[in-house]
Amino acid sequence: MTENDFLKNTNLISYSKETYNKTDYNQLSDIIISNKTTTIDWINTYGNSYETIFKKIVSQNTLDDFLLKLFNDKEHQNKVILLDDVVFISTKILVTTDKTLNYEQMIFLVSSSYLWSIQEKNGDYFNWIRERLENNKGIVRRKKTDYLLFLILESIVDNYQDTYQQNAALSADRLNASQIKPTPAFTAAVEHRKQELFDFKKAALGLMNTIVKLEKIEIDNFDIKYFSEIKEETNHLISNIDFELQELESKINLIFSIQGHRLNEVMKTLTILSVIFIPLTFLAGIYGMNFTNIPELNWKYGYFILLAIMFVITVAAIWYFKRKKWF
Repeated sequence: MTENDFLKNTNLISYSKETYNKTDYNQLSDIIISNKTTTIDWINTYGNSYETIFKKIVSQNTLDDFLLKLFNDKEHQNKVILLDDVVFISTKILVTTDKTLNYEQMIFLVSSSYLWSIQEKNGDYFNWIRERLENNKGIVRRKKTDYLLFLILESIVDNYQDTYQQNAALSADRLNASQIKPTPAFTAAVEHRKQELFDFKKAALGLMNTIVKLEKIEIDNFDIKYFSEIKEETNHLISNIDFELQELESKINLIFSIQGHRLNEVMKTLTILSVIFIPLTFLAGIYGMNFTNIPELNWKYGYFILLAIMFVITVAAIWYFKRKKWF
């Protein structure tokens, strides 16, 4: 990754109550990360593999050296670390724009006057925030970075909610309770939906963990009151996911019950037929033996008497099964 690539994928939005300015950087020395500015600075970078460049930025802005280790760690779990007057935040975000759900790493460096967001992949859900800043809609330009971070996290949660609702609607059509069939295709659809829900729950729990940690942060001019609302939204999403997972488990159990019931019906039919034909087979076997002295073989009406006995046995067995309501 070259310096030019980094500059192409990095931009700055500076704003205050009265001003707004969006600029691109021409050189690394232009990147100033400081609490001494009169504006709120939102720096956004696409790509997290610029270790050498991150090192230069940390050095030229005299930031905490521990950030170098944090930037170099590519296997971040959800972290919220306070370094003097800077908060380092790392979280795994679920990317919902593709047909398959994937994760990307997002890193935030937040202080009272600046927010540096580093996204692993190009594209995000934050254009509505940029439009609000540019057109001075709402209260965002009157607030500091705490509110900006709140809007970014809220946008992520809202995207989770919207995508979850869309997928839930599609799933409800495909997995309608009235259409439950114990087929491989139906079972595969249920398992696919369960995997989607596990991905959503994992992402939501990770974000919840980040928010809970943020609520414990104490730095000057950084208000944590906004994050309680996101926590409630995330809790609501997790509750919906858990409820749907329980529904899917019920459908899986119902599939097994249907399969078990069908197997029992088959076994019952086979058992009934066996009970009917076993005595008939026994009689046929007795009189099919090649012994010379079987008196009944010489009876004039022996054959018809045996058929009558077989008929009576069959009728008696069927009557008994009907009486017991076995079929």
